Amino acid sequence: MDIVVSGIRSTGKLHLGNYFGAIRNFVRMQRENKCFFFIADYHSLTTHPKPDDLHGNIKQVLAEFLACGIDPEVATVFIQSDIPEVPELYLLLNMNAYVGELQRTTSFKEKVRKQPDNVNAGLLTYPVLMAADIIIHKATKVPVGKDQEQHLEMTRRFARRFNTMYGVNYFPEPDAYNFGEKLIKIPGLDGSGKMGKSDDNGIYLSDSPEEIRKKVMKAVTDAGPTVPNQKMSVPIKNLFTIMSVVSDPATVKYYKEKYATCEIRYGEMKKQLAEDIIKFVTPIRERIIQISSDTKYLAKVVAEGAEKARASASATLRDVKEIIGYRKWI
Repeated sequence: MDIVVSGIRSTGKLHLGNYFGAIRNFVRMQRENKCFFFIADYHSLTTHPKPDDLHGNIKQVLAEFLACGIDPEVATVFIQSDIPEVPELYLLLNMNAYVGELQRTTSFKEKVRKQPDNVNAGLLTYPVLMAADIIIHKATKVPVGKDQEQHLEMTRRFARRFNTMYGVNYFPEPDAYNFGEKLIKIPGLDGSGKMGKSDDNGIYLSDSPEEIRKKVMKAVTDAGPTVPNQKMSVPIKNLFTIMSVVSDPATVKYYKEKYATCEIRYGEMKKQLAEDIIKFVTPIRERIIQISSDTKYLAKVVAEGAEKARASASATLRDVKEIIGYRKWI
C-alpha cells in the first residue's frame, strides 16, 4: 500500500478544474492507499499574506473537500497549521536547500513576475515547505499536476540529499501518482489557460445557478466558423472541453456537428452548457451548504485528522532530529 500525500491551498473556493484535475481522483485513491489530504493554509500566505478571512477560507475548502467525497473515516484529513512538526522539518530542510536552486524554479520566477511587490522568502522556499509536507509522512506517491512536477522533483532531491548527507536510507523518494488515465485539464472561461482562482475565470463548486449562467454566458468565443470543419479557436475548444465532462455525449456530438456544418449558435450552446454545469454542480453545492452549517462535525473532522497526522509527523521528526545528532539531555 502506498502512502499518498496531497494538499489544496486555502485561498478560496474550489472550482471545476480542482474537481476534475485532482479531487475526484483523491476520492478514488483513498480506499486503495494510506492517504493524507490537507488544507495548505501556510502555503496560501505566500500569495495572500493578509487574507480577508483565513478561517472562513479554510472552513470553505474543508467543507468542499468532504462534499466531493473525501472520507475522513478512511483518509487522514487535516489542516497544515495544526501540525507544528511540519514547519520544524521545513526549517531543518532549509539548512540544506540552496538559494541558487530555489531561484531557478519556474514557479518562483512566475510569481516574481506576477507579484513584484511581494517577493517574500516564503515564495522562494515554497518547494522546501512542500517537501516537508510530503516527506514528513514518508510518502511514496504524490498526485501532482504538470505545474507541480518540478516541485516534486525537488522533494525527491531534498529527500535524497538528506539520506546522502547523513548516511542513511530514511526518506523514500516519492513518485508522481499515476491515475491510470490522462488527467483532464479544465480551461477557464476567458479563452486561454487553465481554470484558476487567481485569474477569476472559473466555475466554483459552490456557485449558485444564477452565478453559473451569468459566467458561462460571458465566456469568450469567436465570430464562428465560416467554412465546414474549420479548425476551432482556443476559446471554442475550451468550451467543448468543459462540455465534454459535464454534458451527455449526445449533446457534445450535436454541437460538434453544428460547428462542423457552420450552423452553431454560441448563445444556444452556452445556455446548454450552463444548464449541464448546474445539473452537475448542484448535488455537490447542496452538500457543501449542509456540511458548512455543521460546525461541530467540521471541528471533529479536523481534530481527529490532526491527531492522526501528528502521530505520523512527530515520529518522523523525532527520527530526523536523532539522525542529525540532536539528543535528549535527561
